[in-house]
Amino acid sequence: MCYRNSKRILDIVLSLLLLIILSPILLLISLLVWITDGHEVFVKEPLRLGMKAKEFKMYKFRTMIPNAHSEIQNNPKYSQAKETWIKHDGKLKIDEDPRITFVGKLLRKTDMDELPQFLNVLKGDMSIVGPRPMYIGEVNRYLGSHPDGKKYYKRRSRVRPGMTGIWQVSGRNDIKFKDRMIMEAKYAANVNLKEDIKIFFKTPLVVLTRRGVYE
Repeated sequence: MCYRNSKRILDIVLSLLLLIILSPILLLISLLVWITDGHEVFVKEPLRLGMKAKEFKMYKFRTMIPNAHSEIQNNPKYSQAKETWIKHDGKLKIDEDPRITFVGKLLRKTDMDELPQFLNVLKGDMSIVGPRPMYIGEVNRYLGSHPDGKKYYKRRSRVRPGMTGIWQVSGRNDIKFKDRMIMEAKYAANVNLKEDIKIFFKTPLVVLTRRGVYE
């Protein structure tokens, strides 16, 4: 059995095991988000693009006000933040983003808002290691300014997106979007066990050091 096939089995086993181990933490965070903010526990929008460019809902603890993605694009209240958001490829640092809640700041500083994505892995939307899932808006902006980048996007879309990946452990938001696309396309074309293990074990250090983190 080639690694591309066995990887799915590993994803199912690991995600199920980690969901069981982390279930008390997941429940506690869910309660904190709901009690302190009184709205949905998980982010509702936007949808992400997965394998073969299929849209899916990525489970993530809500760290912002409801409908935050629409708010920054359409609410004049956030016009100044929107300028910075666009300049940095749809990213804002925690102290620059007025949409983030108190509990959200704590979750983002530890990346614990990402833990529910083990549910996506179990469902088959994602893998534990792979290219980071993108929004359709940021992909369209990229392709609009880099028409030749379509080949890179198609290549990276041949594999499931990941909870962590080559982009996260290589500098994250310090890497330009166009360079990220090439990097992830290269990863997708050469998926192998050795590289995935290296990325997996580099991830905790990156989370602790917060290297390249904007949000």
